[in-house]
Parts: sequence; structure tokens; C-alpha cells
Amino acid sequence: MKYNNPVISGFHPDPSICNVGEDYYLVTSSFEYFPGVPIFHSKDLVNWKKIGHCLTRESQLDLKESKSSLGIFAPTIRYHNSKFYMITTNFTLRKNFFVWSEKPEGPWSEPIWLDWPGIDPSLLFEDNKVYLTGTQDIFSSETVGIYQAEIDIDTGTILTERKLIWEGSGGAYPEGPHLYKKNDYYYLLVAEGGTDYGHMVAVARSKNPYGPFESHPNNPILTHRSSDSPIQATGHADLIQYKDGSWWTVFLAVRPAPIFGGKTHHLGRETFLAPVDWTDNDWPIIQSEVELEMDARNLPVMDLNKWRYKDDFNEKELDVEWNFLRNPNQESLSLTEKPGFLTLYGTSVTLDDLDSPSFIGRRQEHFNCKVSTLLAFSPAQDGEEAGITVIMNEKFHYEIAIGIRNGLKKVFVRRRVGSLWKVEEEHEYNHDSIVLTIQAEPVHYTFTYNQPNDSDSTVLGKGECSLISSEVAGGHTGVYFGLYATGNGRDSDTPAHFDWFKYDPSYLSK
Repeated sequence: MKYNNPVISGFHPDPSICNVGEDYYLVTSSFEYFPGVPIFHSKDLVNWKKIGHCLTRESQLDLKESKSSLGIFAPTIRYHNSKFYMITTNFTLRKNFFVWSEKPEGPWSEPIWLDWPGIDPSLLFEDNKVYLTGTQDIFSSETVGIYQAEIDIDTGTILTERKLIWEGSGGAYPEGPHLYKKNDYYYLLVAEGGTDYGHMVAVARSKNPYGPFESHPNNPILTHRSSDSPIQATGHADLIQYKDGSWWTVFLAVRPAPIFGGKTHHLGRETFLAPVDWTDNDWPIIQSEVELEMDARNLPVMDLNKWRYKDDFNEKELDVEWNFLRNPNQESLSLTEKPGFLTLYGTSVTLDDLDSPSFIGRRQEHFNCKVSTLLAFSPAQDGEEAGITVIMNEKFHYEIAIGIRNGLKKVFVRRRVGSLWKVEEEHEYNHDSIVLTIQAEPVHYTFTYNQPNDSDSTVLGKGECSLISSEVAGGHTGVYFGLYATGNGRDSDTPAHFDWFKYDPSYLSK
């Protein structure tokens, strides 16, 4: 039996995993998006269902002044004594903290802040000790490497001296550490090479949790650097033992757009899965090249329909797939003002601002897909607009929207690429409602519109995927599809009513 990689597609980097009996839980980074740290559940390590977020309150997650690709870095999830623990870095605040919960779907506790520098903190529970492992203080001259101490898990107090335990195998930027105990050894798994095309996984071991650590003789144990694989930038891994005794690793990687000579990726860093074997002398090894289709070995892979194709906004709360940019202005959004609709009110904040616009978004998870929405919007003055966007960050995004332009109601396509922006095309449109659509392909996005109940659509413009890729736009996230409204510099009293949102993968494959 085979399974497809990635197992969690779209912007889901830095995966960390734990299990409780036959249930497996996984978290990923969320950066400037709110709520933070999505959490997934699986029975077979392949099919994952998002069940919520660990950070759902502003008191847990302050993103008000977060720049793009700051915010929440590299969480670790662990389970001990009937509690889940999630530890992470809020890089915007330059602070490390953890939260806990008795249920993975939450609610999770208020943050317990740590007097601990660096990034990528991780935990190992062993008997009555808890080890805290992380990186050097990146804002000081501290020696580059992995540091460790013991922690009081009830209070967050650091109990022992902070010690440098390993400087890595020789690759740049040792980070993302996880410490494990297996038989007589402590294993230290780290990411090296930077989270780009030189990314890799290295491992060391010792019979003492503070070392000295012996580097794996064949480090790195996972990398696709200098290869022509469709999977690149493999790294930042976590290990898990399945219930049958087999070992597996989850890790991040990217898929450059599958076009001739393609060297850009826009879906973000995704979560992949690969088997782990152990040598006769107790070293872990990972298959030399991870593929898009993998042998499931003994995993009882289930055929699950994991895609929610349409959201009719009939619930009182947003579906777990939706995120805000930074901490949301709750007064600009309603699911009850007009039942069965998402209502957005434009504020002075735009998609170009390092702030929180009236916006909800969900990740693009397929190269080939189509998203659409039915919008009822009657702008009253210049500057008011509402529509659908495909966005990487505040300087790189495209949208198709309705607005007043030069005194007339129009549907238009606008592209923002760095400091350049252009209204690509605009058509006068005087109907009450409109269906706006973005068709995604590996090379470009196509923007169309049509009247409700009219199958004939009008193409209004196109935009290259490469121009909003990470290689051009920078950062560590991935592309989102979003519904938005703005007053372009002033608050608006005109509601934008979105009747539904549909995400339709064009092909069964990813």
C-alpha cells in the first residue's frame, strides 16, 4: 500500500508529533496568523484532521506588532501525566513559553513564560525530570549550538545551569532540536543548513543527556540538497514510534512549482512523512530520498475524504481552516448579522499594511485548484472594496474585488508585487451580487467573475505564481486565499456579505 506526500499540504512547517495510545497529534508553526499553532489528529500517521489551535486568545498570542514571517516559530508537542504540553517561541516578543491542556482540542492554558533565550524550544519528560532544549541566544554572541537545562514544568522555573550540549555536525544554523531517550542512549535530532534548499537533518547520541554527543557517522541522515527531487529543503524533523513498533519521522519540505526549470515555491513549507530504520549499532537512518509516493509498510492507511469543499457560513463560529492576519478586529466581522453569511466591514487597514485587515484566509494546498465566493456588496463611496485575494504577505498579493472607482461600481483585478502595483483590468458592474473566482495552476492564477446562476464567466486577468513565491516575496509562510474588505484609509459602514466560499481541487492528486 502507498501513501502520498506531503501528508499535510500547504503552509504547515516545523511539524512536531506525539501520541496517546493509538491517537497521534501533530502541531506546526503559524507565524503571524491567528489563531496560532494548528493541531491535527490521526490514527495512521497519513490522514490528518485539523481539530483546532493551541493559541486561540490574544492573551496567549500577541501579534499586534508582528511583521510578516515573525510570530510563532517551531512548536513542540509532548504528552505527560495526562496533559499535553506545547512549547514554542513568539519571535515578535522574543520570548519562549509553553501552554498545556488535558484535551488536545483545548482549551489550552495561559502562557507560562520562560527565562530562556533562543528559539525552537523542546521538552523531554524522563521520570521526575524535564529537559528543556533549544538554540543559542540569537541576539547575543553566545556560541552557536544546542543548549539544555532542567525545568520545573509546573512553574516554568529553570532549575539547572544552561549548558551547551552540541555544536552540530558542521552544517550552518543548528536548530529545531529534539531530545529522545531510547534504550541506553539519548538521541539529539537537529535541523541544519538553514530552512532553504540546503536544509538537512542531523543526529547525535550520548549516554548522558548533557553529552558529550557523538555525531552520526553518516550525517546528515536526511537531505535533498543538490538533487533534482520534486521535494526540496527537507529538514526540521521529529520522531515517533508507531503502535506496531515501527519508527517514523515527520519533517518539513517544499515542492517547487512543477514547471520546466521551476525553482520557486509558493505553497509554503509542508509536512512530510518517511519511515525510520535502526542499524545494528543503534543509529537511526531515514530513506535516502523521500518521494511523493511512499511505501506505507505496515501503516493501516485509510481512505478518508479530508477536503471540505464548501463553507456556507451557517455556524456561529468560523471553521478551523480559517485564520486572521495578526490579532483580529472582532467588530469588523460577523456570522450572525446576516445568518448564513460572513459579513465583513472594511476598516482603514488594507492588505498592504502590517496590521490586521478585515480578512479571513485559508491556505492554498494544491497547485491546481479553484476557489470562489458569492459576494453581495454595494459600495457607497470611493475607497470601499471587498473581494477575494491570494496573498503571501503585505507586499505580494493579487485580488479580484468590487469597489467604487471614479464614481462607478466596478469589478477589478489588482496585482501588488513589491513596490509595484497595478489595476490589471476593470469592468463596470451594476448587479447586487457577484461570483468571484481564482483558478490556480502551477504557473499562474486566473481571475474571473460571473453573475449568480450564470455559467458564463468573464476572465479579468492573470498573475504569475512565481511573483508571489517565497523566493521572490521572502519569508517563511505560504500563499493564502482570503476574503477581505477595506475602506482604504477610513472605516466603512457598508457591509460585505459573503454567502459561501468554495475550495475545489482540480485533480485528485496533490
